Amino acid sequence: MNENNQSSLAVLIDYENLALGTGKRKRNGHQEPGPRPDVKRILERLVDKGRIAAKRAYCDWQRFDDAITPLHELGIELIEIPDRAFTGKNSADIRLAVDAVEMCLTKEHIDTFAILSGDSDFSPLVAKLKEFGKTVIGVGMKESTSSLLAEVCDEFLFYEDVVSTSGIPDYAQKVPKEKHGCYQLLFETIDALQGESTDSAILASRLKDTMKRKRPQFSERSYGYRSFSNLLREASKLGFIEIHQDPRSGTVMVDGFSE
Repeated sequence: MNENNQSSLAVLIDYENLALGTGKRKRNGHQEPGPRPDVKRILERLVDKGRIAAKRAYCDWQRFDDAITPLHELGIELIEIPDRAFTGKNSADIRLAVDAVEMCLTKEHIDTFAILSGDSDFSPLVAKLKEFGKTVIGVGMKESTSSLLAEVCDEFLFYEDVVSTSGIPDYAQKVPKEKHGCYQLLFETIDALQGESTDSAILASRLKDTMKRKRPQFSERSYGYRSFSNLLREASKLGFIEIHQDPRSGTVMVDGFSE
């Protein structure tokens, strides 16, 4: 972990595995692609863990050309992999594994690897990264993730849980529409940080820093608040969250969602 106690992450995406995982398995055993996976939401969830230093996705992009522009817009480097029908093997798995080991050995500042795939073939890679003292987070679909891979990772996040908003309060009726984006980001971040930490209360500065890592353009002033504390106090008055003021520092602390 780096000097300011924040992890530095490399995110490596087996895009075909992720994309096929959103689809349905046909009777003949073939997996059909489903809705395009929401990679943006996954990245926003991963920044709760620290700063993302590298983002790469591996695929035969001719098969998923509708994903190219959205992934480019997220700053993800797209690695072109030949169709396995021509190579006879899953080249994406091999290239991803080679890149992960190269980063592990040459980029000392990267202490955490996020592998976006449910493929059991990555289990030896995960074990090797852990041998070098790296933390490994897996992300995959519930139905298509190998239990072997999920168990060998330090932590495994299921895609369905990442994109779910069931854990946050329904603010639509109490909050003006122009503030919906602000409240959505605030509540998603509180929900994620509560899952990350054993501490009961979240420091306001940590909450805001994490929100800015998710959305660098975020500013409470653009939503009409003079300070971040004012936003938290409004959310508390509306009955969404519980807050208190630290008696020593005077800093606002978020205790969590109201019951």
